[in-house]
Amino acid sequence: MVKYIKRQKNDIYGMPILGFLFKNQKFLTVFKVLITALFFYALYFGFTHTGKDNTFTPALFWGIFWSFFIVLTLPTFGRIFCGICPHGFMGKYITKFGLKKKMPKWMQNRYIGIMLLLFGFWGVYYIFPGVYKTPLGTALLFSIMTLVAFIVYFFYRDMSYCKFICPIGTLTRAYSKLSFTWLGTYQSACSECKTFECATACEYNLKPFTFDKRNSMTDCTLCMDCSSACEAVSFKITKPSETLFKKFQVLPAEVWTYILILAAIPITMSFHHGINRSNAANDMIWTKTAHYFEQFIQIGSLDMVGLFAFLYALIFTITAAVAGMFIAARILKQDFKSIFYNLGYSYAPLFILGSLAHTLETFFVRGYDRIVEGFALGFGFGVINITSLAKHGDNWLMIFTLLKWIAIIWALIILYKRMKLINAPKYKKMLAFPFAASLIIFFLSVNIYRAHILDTYGRAKSSHGMHTNHKSALVHNTKNAG
Repeated sequence: MVKYIKRQKNDIYGMPILGFLFKNQKFLTVFKVLITALFFYALYFGFTHTGKDNTFTPALFWGIFWSFFIVLTLPTFGRIFCGICPHGFMGKYITKFGLKKKMPKWMQNRYIGIMLLLFGFWGVYYIFPGVYKTPLGTALLFSIMTLVAFIVYFFYRDMSYCKFICPIGTLTRAYSKLSFTWLGTYQSACSECKTFECATACEYNLKPFTFDKRNSMTDCTLCMDCSSACEAVSFKITKPSETLFKKFQVLPAEVWTYILILAAIPITMSFHHGINRSNAANDMIWTKTAHYFEQFIQIGSLDMVGLFAFLYALIFTITAAVAGMFIAARILKQDFKSIFYNLGYSYAPLFILGSLAHTLETFFVRGYDRIVEGFALGFGFGVINITSLAKHGDNWLMIFTLLKWIAIIWALIILYKRMKLINAPKYKKMLAFPFAASLIIFFLSVNIYRAHILDTYGRAKSSHGMHTNHKSALVHNTKNAG
């Protein structure tokens, strides 16, 4: 065990304020306890105050945890949300007293968590848009997730829930690669180490002293337990996404996370919450498909347009990624899977920065006031009225749209850097590049097309676009026919 080490200037642990925030175990424990208490209090409040007047529970879960804190920290400090997550914090203690079984191989599948997020949350969100917006719906969702997490922690060791079952486990692992921080060790000290306290302290059964050599932090959640066990552990400021510029062992689930989340959030949002709020909504293929099926299917509050916007977004996004990489692989005369999973890491910035632009704008327009009002209600200060920090149409908000352009440029840079790692003639790389960038180009095209539609046709008076009026007319005609 190393008790003292001379830290480099870029080591956060050696910085006065940041070092205390990220390394001091007493502070971190107190902070995690407070976050956990807040988490369970919000659940309790959601069950006891189920009416719309309860703005506290939605404000905490949908205003702070997701998407503000997670989306803001992933491309900056990395996976620190996982480090303070109430599930992970309590899971460590549950696991110590649990059965400590090895998780069955069929459950050691990262796509379980991804599919839960994709269909269990986003699919339901678009098809039944009101389900998760209520205090009771929010409390039920997170209570079920908490119960499942605690059961898995009790049965299986190595924090397996976080790695395979958690809906945002693989997502945070994948997008944290864009951050400008890196947890590793001082190799000069590690070369003489024979006790490996950093690995012993890790509840996830990881080996921090191998991170630098592997160019991968694997499933590290930045809980910082290893830093209390050995001073040789470092947490350094690096170049953003530096790890993506070098070779490492790829994880296919991470690439699919980039693709599927891009489809589920920014692309579907552009289709359903963007284009479908224009006067051209009824001309879109997802709206026409929805109207066709609405002639035969009428299920309460089911949003058929939301369903097909989601499905078409998945189809278009997956097709752009797979077809483009397939052609690129043929040009490069390389194995398709190798090209797809190596170059697919270039997709990483598209969702996270695009979502960050939307998150920041939302925070200033209608997020800040809802959060403050919600917390005032939750802690007994009564109903207060807070003015939002900005209004829709304020010119200065346009600065956030730059983040989408930065995302596209950043993605192209990562693609260029990873293309250089491929053993192929330069002219073939040049020919393959635009095809490998097909998904990036598709993302760009959707954003341009959305802006074009809204500028050309204008916003519909209905908040959900022209398809709402069509559906009402369809229902009316059906009743008359009956």
